[in-house]
Formats: sequence, structure tokens, C-alpha cells
Amino acid sequence: MFGYSLRKLFQVHPINLSVAVWVGFLALFGIATDDGVIMATYIGQLLHEAPSNTVAAIRERILEAGAKRVRPAMMTIATTVLALLPVLTSPGRGADVMIPMAIPTFGGMMVAIITVFVVPVLYCSLEELRLRFSSHNSPNSKS
Repeated sequence: MFGYSLRKLFQVHPINLSVAVWVGFLALFGIATDDGVIMATYIGQLLHEAPSNTVAAIRERILEAGAKRVRPAMMTIATTVLALLPVLTSPGRGADVMIPMAIPTFGGMMVAIITVFVVPVLYCSLEELRLRFSSHNSPNSKS
């Protein structure tokens, strides 16, 4: 970037899988799971408040829930990434432990953005399957 090595800027060098790295992975899994749970819980609440009998209604509710929960999920991701920048660039004492712990969390949060898109799609597909199977199993269906 602008002729400067990002590996040098962020002090990226080969890192052994130590306890600190695994702690970073645990933090990543907790934060990424939290974003997915926030999204799925709100989608479930909206669908429970007004049950939908058509695919279009299900998709509309999920789009509504997704639009309201994208911002909180992105704020969680952004605050985590911004909070880790000073840790990743610190040369002081303790950096030899803190940097390996921050690397998996930082890199994983860049990938965790996917949960904002994947969770609503999976929830929608499951609800559509549930609707399809419930319509096939209803007493007035002609299968």
C-alpha cells in the first residue's frame, strides 16, 4: 500500500500456534457467533409475531429483520477491528503475546462480515422448506 509493506506495518511474521493464538480464536468464535445470534433471534421474533403463509411474506419479514440488524452487527465487527489495531501495531512490552492473540480475531472479523448475509439466507431457506412441508402435509392438500 503506497509502496510500504503491510506485513511490516502490522508486524506479521510466522507465528507458532501457542495458547495466545487459541485464545484469539476463542474470542473470534464468540464475537462471530454473537452477530449470528443477534440476527437469527430478531428474525425469529418477527416471524413469530406475524406468522407468514407465503414465501413472499417470509422473504419480506426476513429482509425487514436483516435491514434492522445489519447496523448492530457491523458496529460490533467495526469496534472489534478498530480496538485490535493498536494491539497489532504495538511494539512495546507484552506485544509478543498480544499480537499472536489479536491476529486470528482481526482476520476472522473480516470474514465474520459474511454472517450478516449468510444467516438471513439460511433462515429464509429453512422457513420456506418448513412452509412447503407444512402445505404438503395439510389435510386439504392433494398430493
